[in-house]
Amino acid sequence: MQIRVSYRGWARHIRDLQRNFPFRKWPSIQNVTQEPCEETPQDQAKLEGLLPGAEVGKVCTRFPPEPSGYLHIGHAKAAMLNNHYARHYKGKLILRFDDTNPTKEKLEFVENIMKDLATLQVKPDQVSHTSDYFDQLQSAMEDLIKKGKAYVDDTDQETMRAERDKGTASKSRSLPVEENLRRWAEMLKGSEEGLKMCVRGKMDMQNNNKCLRDPVFYRCKVDLPHHRHGTKYKAYPTYDFACPVVDALEGVTHALRTIEYKDREAQYKWVLEATGSRKVELVEFAKTQFSYTILSKRKLAWFVDNGHVDGWDDPRFPTVQGVMRRGMTVEGLQEFVLTQGMSKATNMMEWDKIWAINKQKIDPVVPRYPAVADDAAVLHLDGPAEPASKMEKKHPKNDELGERLLLQSKDIYIEQEDAAAIEEGEQVTLLHWGNAYVDKITRANGKVTELKGRLNIEGNVKDTKKKIHWVPKLDQQVTPAILREFDHLVTKPKMEDEDDVANLINPTSVVDTQAIGDPLLKTLPKGFKIQLERDRLR
Repeated sequence: MQIRVSYRGWARHIRDLQRNFPFRKWPSIQNVTQEPCEETPQDQAKLEGLLPGAEVGKVCTRFPPEPSGYLHIGHAKAAMLNNHYARHYKGKLILRFDDTNPTKEKLEFVENIMKDLATLQVKPDQVSHTSDYFDQLQSAMEDLIKKGKAYVDDTDQETMRAERDKGTASKSRSLPVEENLRRWAEMLKGSEEGLKMCVRGKMDMQNNNKCLRDPVFYRCKVDLPHHRHGTKYKAYPTYDFACPVVDALEGVTHALRTIEYKDREAQYKWVLEATGSRKVELVEFAKTQFSYTILSKRKLAWFVDNGHVDGWDDPRFPTVQGVMRRGMTVEGLQEFVLTQGMSKATNMMEWDKIWAINKQKIDPVVPRYPAVADDAAVLHLDGPAEPASKMEKKHPKNDELGERLLLQSKDIYIEQEDAAAIEEGEQVTLLHWGNAYVDKITRANGKVTELKGRLNIEGNVKDTKKKIHWVPKLDQQVTPAILREFDHLVTKPKMEDEDDVANLINPTSVVDTQAIGDPLLKTLPKGFKIQLERDRLR
């Protein structure tokens, strides 16, 4: 049996444990199945009154992911915010796949984005694809070329980048409309000449905002067929051109975008005006950033493609499926998003906050079971002679979870750290059983190998300083388990675009501990969610 756990989410709990004893591999949670109790976020951010001109029944938002990877926690925030406003204003949410780059997109990603949104309880009112509008986009671009608002450029990428940086106009910028249309036709055919071309908006090459220095709006892609249209199209629009045009075509009233797109706001508005499209309000919010975390789909794909992780759902990944495998709940994510709201302040966050929110959702509703590391010491008690059993609550503070069978035996396993802290003659409390005196302790090679004691069931638990969890020593019935601890995937707190992740891999991002689990653990179905007990020794 393998139990996946995470330390990062339980910072305060773990710090308490580490302060009391040097133990770094005990988890407190796996995942959650039960419905969490409802709590009102105490630090919920302001969410209302932030959409200009919003009217009940008329608001339309959109979530436009590119199907080039799985959704990560940043996408989850965007999806939930768009969904929130669509529902709050009794409006409409569009899920639109931005499928304009066939070299990176796959049907697998489309299917998993749909799966993740269902997990997040985000239900779009309409599902569309940017590729649904390829014909309209081509027509709109051809119209811009005819109006002299766009031109077809054969400048190579490196030279174009240098010219845009310096504000130098391309030699193709002054070509006549007829030549631009001829080149455009070659692009649409995907000819040898057309493959060397791209279409650029004719904006302002001297503008201080470099996003307005004649950005690329169309380029040729013939390396791979489109996952929906095969080889029908050879020229594809860029996001900067397609997004505003399709937003207008689909009736989007408010386009929510992260603040990183702020420099492109004027470009977005230029496209709407140049194409004669209806107005769309832009609303920015802060990009989600976590320390020691990769959010670039390109870099996440590198880890997947090179076998450094199990897949896009690896618990070390910030993907929706990854954090869910690690123990996140939808309710925890929802509350986290509400606390962030539409703030424009971009901060590097630690994972502690989101995991602390999640713990509040999990702790009251998930059954607790004991387990000990396999270097446990054996405590021999003076009874019972034969294994006994009784019914015990699955959670000490939640009767609604019901009861479970608790097996008792004269020999029990206790954690090595617990055993090392006990003194001969001391009375301790065995959780869910009662008190016991420890009369003799045997050590070898720096570890406790066995202890001998006697039960004192009538003893008062308030008289003991140490409350100890335990597992009955029933060799044919205990549950062998692997406790898996996850750490950060990379060793650098803040990732930069130019970083080579191959040089930043954390070699100890996964640590496994062999363990002995409660006999009842083996009866639980796959996917069942539990907490493993670990009480303090003070």
